[in-house]
Amino acid sequence: MTSHTDSLGNPVTLEGPASLGAIDAFALGFISCEAGAADTLAAADDGSPLVQAYCATLHLFAESRDAAVNARPFLARAQAAAVHATPRERRYIAAIAAWADGDIARAIALHQEQAREHPRDLASLKLGQYHCFNTGDCPGMLRLALAALPAAADVPYLHGMAAFGYEQCHLMREAEASARHAIAMRRKEPWAHHALGHVMLTEGRLAEGLDFMQGVSDSWTGLNSFMVTHNWWHVALFLIDLGRDAEALDIYDRQVWGVAKDYSQDQIGAASLLARFELAGIAVGERWQDLADHIARRIDDQTLPFLDLQYLYGLARAGRPEADQLLRHIEAFAPQAPASTRAAWERVCVPAARGLLAHARGDFAAAIDGLGTALPRLVEIGGSHAQRDLFEQVYLDAMVRHGSEATLAAAQGILQQQRNGQPESLRLRRQVAAVHRRLGLPAFD
Repeated sequence: MTSHTDSLGNPVTLEGPASLGAIDAFALGFISCEAGAADTLAAADDGSPLVQAYCATLHLFAESRDAAVNARPFLARAQAAAVHATPRERRYIAAIAAWADGDIARAIALHQEQAREHPRDLASLKLGQYHCFNTGDCPGMLRLALAALPAAADVPYLHGMAAFGYEQCHLMREAEASARHAIAMRRKEPWAHHALGHVMLTEGRLAEGLDFMQGVSDSWTGLNSFMVTHNWWHVALFLIDLGRDAEALDIYDRQVWGVAKDYSQDQIGAASLLARFELAGIAVGERWQDLADHIARRIDDQTLPFLDLQYLYGLARAGRPEADQLLRHIEAFAPQAPASTRAAWERVCVPAARGLLAHARGDFAAAIDGLGTALPRLVEIGGSHAQRDLFEQVYLDAMVRHGSEATLAAAQGILQQQRNGQPESLRLRRQVAAVHRRLGLPAFD
């Protein structure tokens, strides 16, 4: 083994100088959301400890029941070679081992320690943010980025990471400043685009947000499928709220569904967008059927509760019996989930899953009951607040369609507050007006 330095200035232990390309392909590709991060897998026979750990990382990102099994041979080789590695590399390997074991709390703690000790290990930092995101720890996401800023302010991607951490903590002014700083350093910074899109959606700047996202979309080339489809997903959200239904459907067909139909994040992006179409009164035709053909293979996964809920709703809306199987698997898995995520599975995912299945099948009382139980703790299952908004939309739809005086009155209060914060939203205007008619109230527009 020989010592070298990666493109971010971190010492690395390599089998030979040629191994450095595989190290940089992952580290730089991962933090920039480039598809080239997966090129590291071509070096699967390389004995460098970090190359093996990065290969394990890529397998774990499959977010499937087979992910840990497929990652373990690489992880074992990384651990065996760790005797030659630096403390930074050993800590990263330990974090990947914790992830493979389902001990997300330990993985996060190791990534936090890495950010303090080696703040230019931005691949570790971004992975730590991923775990914090999936467990609803928004302050944790921000702390990781802030720990690295003094040492890595020259890297535009770090400012994008900080921007999203700020935004998830509802610090919108700071989020916008960080995102714009990242974009000024490098126009092709899709994670910063994503963070700024979140800010504009949250603040109700819908036309401005659409113009911004479409204006930078020409740079979304060479990205991993999640990043490109998710940024187009955000474009579709702006279009839905602005009442440009046909354009939103076209974005779904051309840019959101079909890039990587076998990938978890692309699947949930498609499911959540189809659900939003229907909740906004937009007919989706047979689109649920094609999606269900792919997510039906996910019923045994149980890797992240946020994913399972959207798989389940998609299967149910397609009328597939696998929805019942998935609910049973969620209910069986929850009590034996890893300790660090068990509460999210038991206290949030199970009632939410029951509520979503009920809504998809027209049992609105049961939907209100299940989702109403889950919503106060929904942050625990992860996802962004823009993504989790889907579940509140389903809950509100169930309240309106249940149609009792009490549920309509409760829905009115929530919808009107949302309308106040989103004055450009034609979707909310229509929904508020419909509820007001049923309550015998004028539109107040």
